[in-house]
This record gives sequence, C-alpha cells and structure tokens, in this order.
Amino acid sequence: MTYQTILAIALFSFVGSVSPGPSNFMLLASGTNFGFRRTLPQIFGITIGLSSVLLAVGFGLGALIHAYPPVGLLLKIAGSAYLLYLAWRIAMSRAVASGETAASRPLTFLESAAFQWVNPKAWVAALTAMAAYASDESPFVSVLAITLVIAIVNLPSVAVWAGFGMALRTFLTDPIRLKWFNIVMGLLLVATLWPLMM
Repeated sequence: MTYQTILAIALFSFVGSVSPGPSNFMLLASGTNFGFRRTLPQIFGITIGLSSVLLAVGFGLGALIHAYPPVGLLLKIAGSAYLLYLAWRIAMSRAVASGETAASRPLTFLESAAFQWVNPKAWVAALTAMAAYASDESPFVSVLAITLVIAIVNLPSVAVWAGFGMALRTFLTDPIRLKWFNIVMGLLLVATLWPLMM
C-alpha cells in the first residue's frame, strides 16, 4: 500500500469520523451527561465496533448483503429500532451525573461496539472504504491495513465529540437547559435515520 493511499484512507476516515452522525451525537450527549472519563468505554467501543464491521465487510459480509438484500433490510430494521431506543434514552435524561451511583449511565464498551453493527454511517463507511481502497493483489493485507488506519484516525476524531459535551457541562447544569439539550440530541439522533428511509 502506497503512502498516498494511506493518506487518502486517513483523510477519508477523518472526514467520516469527525462529521455528525449517530455515534457522535451519542458521544456529545454522554460527555455532557456523564463526563469524559465515564464516556471512554463508549469511545473505545465505537472504534472497535467500527473496526469489526470493516473487517467483516472486507472479508466478504458486504458481498453477502449485496447478494441477499433481506439481510441488509434486517440490519436496517434492527438498527432503526435500536437508534430510536437510544434517542428516547438520551431525550429522557434529566440530570448531569456526578458519580457512579447515578441512575442513568453511558453506553458500555460492548453496547457501543455492538451499535456499530446497526449504525448506518458505519456500514456506509465500511462498504465505501473497502470498495475504494482494498487491493485485489493482496486483499488480506489491504483489508487489515485499511482497518488499522481507519481505527487510528477514528479514535481521536470521535473522542472530540465527548470533549465538546464535557465542555458544555457547566452551561448545562441548569436543569431546564439540560432537558432541552437532551431532547434536541435525541431528535438529532432520530434525524440520522432519514438517509435509511430514502
């Protein structure tokens, strides 16, 4: 893989990772409600989950979905249902958590990683990256290299969203502001379903 290809993959990953999407809206809300430290498992879960989707697509799952459209439809339905549940959970959050005893909690590492399997943005990124950058001459090595480059760029890019949320914590200590912030975050998360409906 050439240096230029690695740079192109890194740029592709940066733009895709830092732009708004379901995972980033959830990180923004989590950083606000739970702080950066408690959001770290969610951040790592996003990167590991995305990496597992990339590997699966690179090693043939993308072709299976293309060959059997009902599998893709099932993923869309499951993803939409889970996204709506998470949007409701975010919209109903009403207090900035100060410790581990808070009734609500951020997504766990496993929940966040599993969400990437039903996250439409993760699938679009994985299918696009593998179609554009995987090599026919050395498919195994190129799939691993693409996944590694994207993971390295993705981790700090998504962490920025939790950092933004953390920066908003002081402003959102007012319960009314926090309530409306969480409702808006929930609605934005629901809005990310729009491309799936088209």
